[in-house]
Amino acid sequence: LQLVQNLMHGDDEKQGHRMQYVGEQGHMALLGHSLAAYISVLERERLRKLTTRILSDTTLWLCRLFRYENGSAYYHEDDREGLVKVCRLAINTHYEDYATEGFTLLSSKHPVIYQSAACRPGLGQHLCSQLGLPLSSLCIVPCNTMFGSLHRMDVALLDKLIRDDRESGKLPLLLIANAGTPGAGHTDKFSRLKELCVQYNMWLHVEGVNLATLVLGQVSSTVTAATKCDSMTLTPGPWLGLPAVPAVTLYRHEDPALSLAAGLTSSQPVEKLRALPLWLSLQYLGHDGILQRIKHASQLVTFIIECRDHFLTNDGVDVVELEDEGTCVRFSPLMTAAALGTQENDVAALVEKLGEMIPVLSCTLRFRQDFKDEVLQQASLLYIEDQSWPGLGGVRYEARTTDLDEDKRHHSVEKINSDLLKKLMELDTDLYFSDGPEFCEEKNCIFIGMATEDLDVAELVETIVSIGRDIEESGKLFENMTEVVRRGIQEAEQQLQKANEEKLMEEGVLRQIPLVGSVLNWFSPLQASVKGKTFNLAEGQKLFRRQGAGSDSVSDTSSVSQLEESFRETAPVQASDAEEAEVPQEHHVHIVVETASSDQRVPEGQETESVDALR
Repeated sequence: LQLVQNLMHGDDEKQGHRMQYVGEQGHMALLGHSLAAYISVLERERLRKLTTRILSDTTLWLCRLFRYENGSAYYHEDDREGLVKVCRLAINTHYEDYATEGFTLLSSKHPVIYQSAACRPGLGQHLCSQLGLPLSSLCIVPCNTMFGSLHRMDVALLDKLIRDDRESGKLPLLLIANAGTPGAGHTDKFSRLKELCVQYNMWLHVEGVNLATLVLGQVSSTVTAATKCDSMTLTPGPWLGLPAVPAVTLYRHEDPALSLAAGLTSSQPVEKLRALPLWLSLQYLGHDGILQRIKHASQLVTFIIECRDHFLTNDGVDVVELEDEGTCVRFSPLMTAAALGTQENDVAALVEKLGEMIPVLSCTLRFRQDFKDEVLQQASLLYIEDQSWPGLGGVRYEARTTDLDEDKRHHSVEKINSDLLKKLMELDTDLYFSDGPEFCEEKNCIFIGMATEDLDVAELVETIVSIGRDIEESGKLFENMTEVVRRGIQEAEQQLQKANEEKLMEEGVLRQIPLVGSVLNWFSPLQASVKGKTFNLAEGQKLFRRQGAGSDSVSDTSSVSQLEESFRETAPVQASDAEEAEVPQEHHVHIVVETASSDQRVPEGQETESVDALR
């Protein structure tokens, strides 16, 4: 157990935040999994009787709760698996020899599966993959464009598509309809769809969160019509706040052999134990407890609709992408309220928070174009378009130097924008500055967050340009000084080499030989002089001091030439007069290259005086 705990939490000290809150009904569902493991070791006959009772009870309760008469149930972990099984059942029903002939039988008359464009993404592709069908067997039916909800299946167009497929020799097999589309929660017209399915001998399958409302006393006629379908998939786990309980697909079919062939039923008792967690949970909650949870979620929907007119025309706490409306905020308490314990005061807090944020969002959207126009007027700024950024927009400061190669220019732009972002973040402002979204394609950018009513867009852009220009100019100054110092060092090295050559010519070859040179210097001392050059960095710095808030930068050529003029030759200084040489002021920095020899031998008596003079 300690090993399992370590694997679950790792080195995280906040272990309590790794698991969601599980109430008593949740513990009952989790207990069902443990009991199922223990029950599975019973002797076979006792196990068969127990599992048959559990399965039949759970199926009966679900059919009564959701008004699905004379139905059978298939329990599965993946909420798409039930649809895969009923598709196999429909194939076995229409193709009598499918069990022996397989796909070769389907090639003569291709089956077609129809689904709404508003269905959850990837559902049709998953079906084709699991059934071994080509994607050409999947037909996406558009939603209404002229009349009715924009999220409901276009029934007239569906009728035309079915007729066209039949005329081309295909077999309309199955239709997937929605009782609450994943994006907007709209319900298809089941009564009309059922008529088409009966007319063309098709299987009708329904799924969606609105099926949960079938347990209520008063249900809309649109949702009630779903009870006439051939199969429906229920997800009681999120609806009732039950962790780790299976999804359930209710279906009607008269041939048990075909249901067995499709995998909807099993002769293995252990397979039937999947229903045990749900069997325990339904008994624990009881009819009133189940009804109360679904009713509470429905009331939350009604409450937020009543509050809707105060702040906006889309509702919710998560983000969805809809084909016509774009990015929307969705609130789906039937899927979350039971597990999270959402109450009306939580919804009221959401409404209040949205009421605070909507004005900020409106101001930001209104200022976005103004910000773009201001940025486009600045030659040194590049506007960055990123639809995923919720703020004013993004910019990049472009270096004005054009004589750099691509690598150096890229490095310069990166450095300037990095420093600019740091400077902007230090400003005393309510604006938020960032380097952009996590997966932004543009690099070396600065993104500005949401704006309030009192924002001066022009001043903001001018500030960005001004700070960026200061950073760029200071970078140029540093580069110029670095270049001047590099040239000075090279020239000093050349002067040192030249001085060594002159020393050799002046003193002769004999003085360079260690032993001979010492004797020769003893008898004939050589009067040495100090030669060198000085380089004053302070004189160059004065040229780059800004003369006001809007002064122009000094050109690279002028700065380099001015600094180079600060090199000056010093006149030879006698060793005996070195102590009287003028001492430079403290704010000057001198680089002195001495070329005199300090290892000369002097006569006795003059040694101390000569050494002090050399020092």
